[in-house]
Amino acid sequence: MDLLARRIVGDKRFERLIIALIVFNGVLVGLETSSTIVAQAGRAIEWAHHLILAAFVVEVLLKLAAVAPAWRRYFGDGWNVFDFTIVVLSLLPFSGELAMVARMVRLLRVLRLVSALPKLRLVVSTLVHALPGMGHVLLLVALLFYIYAVAGYHLFHLADPERWGTLGSALLTLFQVATLEGWAEVMYAAMESSSLAWIFFISFVIVGTFVMINLFIAVVINSLEETKAIQAADDRRQEPADADAALLEELRAAREALVRVEAALAARGR
Repeated sequence: MDLLARRIVGDKRFERLIIALIVFNGVLVGLETSSTIVAQAGRAIEWAHHLILAAFVVEVLLKLAAVAPAWRRYFGDGWNVFDFTIVVLSLLPFSGELAMVARMVRLLRVLRLVSALPKLRLVVSTLVHALPGMGHVLLLVALLFYIYAVAGYHLFHLADPERWGTLGSALLTLFQVATLEGWAEVMYAAMESSSLAWIFFISFVIVGTFVMINLFIAVVINSLEETKAIQAADDRRQEPADADAALLEELRAAREALVRVEAALAARGR
């Protein structure tokens, strides 16, 4: 049974089928946003959701059977735990006021596309791996915002109290400037009190926007290289284990074939 499960789970056609079901589930979730379509085909959509969930349950059972009895191999993979959690949540009987939760869980099933596609898994792993480095960049950004907000308060709170009258409003104004949305209007309002106010805004846009964005990109690229190296090392460690498992399966099949031949010879001798 475990050998058959391994063959099914390892088959590329099975993987493509699961990906197709995830995409189809996403399409159904989108169709449910149309009241017209729900009125006409709501029952069919509901049955389709049940069938997709049944397929996901079968997938989980096959993956568990493929590693039986070493369940840790399945639950030791974070992506398998992610898929298992979503399937379990989908099986919970949400009804009444919790019906909205059931719809949200169906939407979460679309996220399984991340775990089904290796490239998407690499992107997510990169972002998670980059979080510590991004924390230091965010700390630097917060320090920069704080310095400019205090400076902006002292420079412009009399001329433009609505935008610079308090530390909170100054921080919010700087956030608007950092998004490059209407920042020129804020600058021209400040220049009515000081003709050199443009230096404050130009320096903040250059340092606070362009330089910080490049820092985030640098952290993500560095994390991507590290994640690729870690994944390559894991693949190299996994290859011998897979080779040993394949050899054991071949030996088991050969032994079973030998037993059958001996039984046939014994029967012929009698």
